[in-house]
Amino acid sequence: MNRFTLGEAAPSRVVIREVGPRDGFQAEDVIIPTDMKRKVIGDLARAGITHIQAVSFVHPKRVPQMADAERLMESLEKQPGVVYSGLALNPAGVKRAGASRVDAVEVSISASDSHSRKNTGMGRDEAMAQAGDMIALARDANLDVIAGVQCAFGCAYEGGIPEKRVLKMVEAFLAHSPQALCIADTTGMAGPLEVGGLMSRIASMAGDLPVFLHLHDTRGLGLVNMTAAIMSGIHHFDASLGGMGGCPFVPGAAGNIPTEEALYLMERLGIATGAAVDQVAACTRALETFLRRILPGRIHRLK
Repeated sequence: MNRFTLGEAAPSRVVIREVGPRDGFQAEDVIIPTDMKRKVIGDLARAGITHIQAVSFVHPKRVPQMADAERLMESLEKQPGVVYSGLALNPAGVKRAGASRVDAVEVSISASDSHSRKNTGMGRDEAMAQAGDMIALARDANLDVIAGVQCAFGCAYEGGIPEKRVLKMVEAFLAHSPQALCIADTTGMAGPLEVGGLMSRIASMAGDLPVFLHLHDTRGLGLVNMTAAIMSGIHHFDASLGGMGGCPFVPGAAGNIPTEEALYLMERLGIATGAAVDQVAACTRALETFLRRILPGRIHRLK
C-alpha cells in the first residue's frame, strides 16, 4: 500500500522552542513562584526540549510576572545541550540579559508601526534603528542573537502587512549576522498560503541560518500553518505549554500553538523532535492545577 508523505520537503527532524515560561507565564495574572518556574523549565529540559525561552527582561512594574528574571536564571540548573533564551525590548533589557545566565537574547521588532508604538512607545523605523544597538550590546556580552519580526502576517490595528516590508526587515537583520531569526504571526491572522509564500522566501534568504516561526492559534489554523511552513523549508517552531500566552490585543483569542499538539503532529508525520509528548503534557497539567483553570490545549487532557 502506498503511504502518503510530505515528499522531499519534509525534514527528518524539527526543533520546537518552548516559549511558555516567557510568553505564556507573563500573560497570567496570578504570579507564578520562582520555584515553580524553575521546576517547569527543568522538567521541560528533561522531557527533551532543547530550546527554552525562559524569561523576558522588561520593566518589573509593567510585567510583574517577569520581575524574577535574574533570580530565576541564577537558580536554574541548566542542562547540557539546552539553549536558554530571554526576550529584550530595549538596550536596558539586553544589558540585563548579558549580566544573567541566558545563552541567547531575542531582539524583536514589529512590522506594524501602530503595534510597535503600543508595545514599545516607538515607531517601527526608530525601533529598527535601536535594534542594531541592541545587537551590538548582545555581541559585547557574548550572547547569541535571535532577531525577530512581529506581526509579520497582519496587525489588529493596521490589517495586512506588506510582504515587502517584512522581507526588508529580514534583510536588515541578516546584515547584523544573528544566530537565528524568528518570524511571528503575533495576532494569528496568517493562513497556510500566506505562511507558505512568505516563509519560503525567508528560508531562501536565510540559507542555513535557523528560522523559527512563532504561530498563534487565534483562528484555529496554528497547526495547519505549521505544516505549510514545514513544506516551505522551515524546521524551527515556537510553541507554548497548553497553548498559554498569545496576543493581548485580540481579546478572547486563543494563544500560541500548544507544545503537546505540535509534538504530536510531528510524531504523526514521522518527523523527530527528541521530546516526549507525555512528559510535556504532565508539565501542562501541573500548571493547570496551580492556575485553577483549563488551558486551551487538548492533548494534555488525554491521560
